[in-house]
Amino acid sequence: MPKYVFIYHAPPMPADAAPPEPEQVQEMMDAWYGWANSVGENLIDLGTPLSGGVHVEPDGLTGSTKEVAGYSILMADSMEAAVELAQSHPHLNMPGGCSIEVHEAEPLPGA
Repeated sequence: MPKYVFIYHAPPMPADAAPPEPEQVQEMMDAWYGWANSVGENLIDLGTPLSGGVHVEPDGLTGSTKEVAGYSILMADSMEAAVELAQSHPHLNMPGGCSIEVHEAEPLPGA
């Protein structure tokens, strides 16, 4: 079964924004864990939040140009099935215009 990487995008949190209340964080995490449970054993790695990205190029470093907020790795029968799982993900309901990129993890050549 093919592997898929979900890359979560979210707008950066404004520096002057108040942190979410613990109840809001718990609600969000309950939704994420509910989604993870619906994927079941096909979820390889729920992932983790990401921040402070650095874009590495041959001639230097810059700040990340994308608002990458996290990732997950899972298995699905097809890209269509992976997209369907992404469409039911609670990340899409978070404020600020959050989105998910879905990429198929290709096997390494010669491996």
